[in-house]
Amino acid sequence: MFILEKNNSVANHFLAELRDKNHQKDRLRFRRNLERLGEIMAYEISKTLTYREVYVETPLGTKKSRLILEQPILISVMRAALPFYQGFLNFFDLADSGFIGAYRKEEENVNEGIEIEYLYQATPDINNKNLILVDPMLATGKSIVKTIENLQIKGIAQNIHIVSVIAAPEGVRYVNENVKIPFKLWICSLDERLNEKSYIIPGLGDAGDLCFGNKI
Repeated sequence: MFILEKNNSVANHFLAELRDKNHQKDRLRFRRNLERLGEIMAYEISKTLTYREVYVETPLGTKKSRLILEQPILISVMRAALPFYQGFLNFFDLADSGFIGAYRKEEENVNEGIEIEYLYQATPDINNKNLILVDPMLATGKSIVKTIENLQIKGIAQNIHIVSVIAAPEGVRYVNENVKIPFKLWICSLDERLNEKSYIIPGLGDAGDLCFGNKI
């Protein structure tokens, strides 16, 4: 598991602003910070991809370079993931993209466990592809597991990179126990725990509402 905040970098400034309830009043800045973190995580993941050598003609000569052999597939779990996903798309600008509509059933009795409603899936061919699954909040882990199960109905990816901004240990454990194919987990911060309503503590609140406004 890769944890971005373990190392000192400007990324920690963006993460701190995401959490700060005063900065959260600026919805544009909140979205932009998610996008910035997406760009940084895209760069980190890019180091693990396969490359090919090419020769580039400059006005004054030729230079050998290395280019990504094949662009990854980007999968965004809507709606909170959209700004975070945009950061990945800024770097993997030739990548095919897929979109998943999944949400937590708020009316469920928390003592019976959180249930995930899966409403929408529009994805390209993922067979034998590098797949980057983008969801900014890894709380219970159920939406990630549900998404991977549904994706596998249509194909099996070569590699799966699960990327979140903030994760809870319970969610990480659930993903590790229930995803049966190889994957790597990339997060910006591993927080303390889930509360009785299965929200991440200290977390940052509802990322979707902070990006786009309260839902009804």
